[in-house]
Amino acid sequence: MASPILPGLGLGSGLDTTAIVKALVDSDKAAKQGQIDRATKTNTSNISGIGSLKSLLATFQSALEALGSKTTPQFTGFSATSSDTKILTATSSNTAVGGTYSIKIDSLATSSKVSTAAFAGGPSSAVDAGTLTISSQNGDSYAVDVPAGSTLQSVRDAINAKYQASGINANIVTDSFGSRLVVGSSKTGAGNDLSMSGIASLAVDGTVAMATPPTANSAGSLSLAKDAKFNIDGLEMTSPTNKLDNAVSGLSMTLLAPTATAVTVTVATNTDGLKASIQKFVDAYNAIAKAVTSLTKPTTDADGKSVPAALNGDAMPRALLAAIRGPLSETGAGTKLTVLSQLGITTNQTTGALDFNSTKFTAALNDKQLGGEVQTLFTGDNGLIERMQNAIKPYTENKLDANGKPVDNILTARSKNLETIQKRLVADQAALDRRIETLTTVLTKKYNDMDTLVGKLKATASNITSMFEALTAQQKKS
Repeated sequence: MASPILPGLGLGSGLDTTAIVKALVDSDKAAKQGQIDRATKTNTSNISGIGSLKSLLATFQSALEALGSKTTPQFTGFSATSSDTKILTATSSNTAVGGTYSIKIDSLATSSKVSTAAFAGGPSSAVDAGTLTISSQNGDSYAVDVPAGSTLQSVRDAINAKYQASGINANIVTDSFGSRLVVGSSKTGAGNDLSMSGIASLAVDGTVAMATPPTANSAGSLSLAKDAKFNIDGLEMTSPTNKLDNAVSGLSMTLLAPTATAVTVTVATNTDGLKASIQKFVDAYNAIAKAVTSLTKPTTDADGKSVPAALNGDAMPRALLAAIRGPLSETGAGTKLTVLSQLGITTNQTTGALDFNSTKFTAALNDKQLGGEVQTLFTGDNGLIERMQNAIKPYTENKLDANGKPVDNILTARSKNLETIQKRLVADQAALDRRIETLTTVLTKKYNDMDTLVGKLKATASNITSMFEALTAQQKKS
């Protein structure tokens, strides 16, 4: 409902009733409006601050997860380098021993691949019904039902649909004699040759190599399953796979191609890799510490006036920062390396950030031989990364109470509380606007009535004055 428009001056009284009503309304509104405005500004700032804090923690969590990865370790104490990565690749663990190894690869481990005789009709050739059994020398067996009306192509599709996840795959190869069903295994090593039986036209003895050159009726092995043959420092060895995890303690190698000359693998302290990973940790910590501080520390504008922070006076961000800092001072599980200061990582007493002294770090690795324990300190059981992740869980992860009901984490609960306050402030503003509108209407009517009354009184007074003036004039004439 719109407020009535008042004239600038009352026609009866000559008073500026618009200004009077506005002054009275503004006076009544000022205190409550100021309270709502201040609360809204603070609440809006808090909502923004909590949103920033959520984003910062998400980034910090991602950094910790990457640094704490078990599949791609970031804090390995040693590094392995191959002289030819096209022939052999190598990685090392913390149990590796520094040194060099000469590896010569005679042959790679291979898997079995067999082919049926040719079907002149191509992929759509009819296949007899029955049960096709694909068997391996190691005792594995895979049965495929072949219903009436099946074709070479439908048998291929049935094998792949049922057993591709188990490492058995099938395809159709067409040569000058027709189409052949070719079945292979992903399992390498001697004793893993495949054979097929149960349907005569698809039968293959996988232990016998296919005739060369093949004929229409030729069936057999296109590739026999064999062990890899290689030697390490002159010691002859075999392996059913091309991935060698136990040939050299602490060293994992992958054979990629045979070679006439030996490949050299060098194992050395992973100084540069560890330094880079530790710097990533320091940078991630300093980023979250600096950001949390900025959310609570007032700043000054261009005029030198203080500008309150988004979460000014809020204890929660400081509690979060204290939770993250806590694990830094705790003792690790290593035998020689137990605290960060041994690696040159210290807390700056002025800024609260972490300082990384690379010179002290290099000395710790080279002189004190602490490289093998860095991974334990950071990513071992209850290591620094895990303890930090646990420290921020109350702020990021929801949980269930004793009755199985979900309980919001600290930041989610704070966000919901701020949203409730925001809705209440909107309602308070609407209520105040309605009250001010009503007050304006009431006061406007009162002053309009007053102005009308004053106008009538003035008119009456003017009439009376005119009457007396007329009587006086008449008396003077008489």
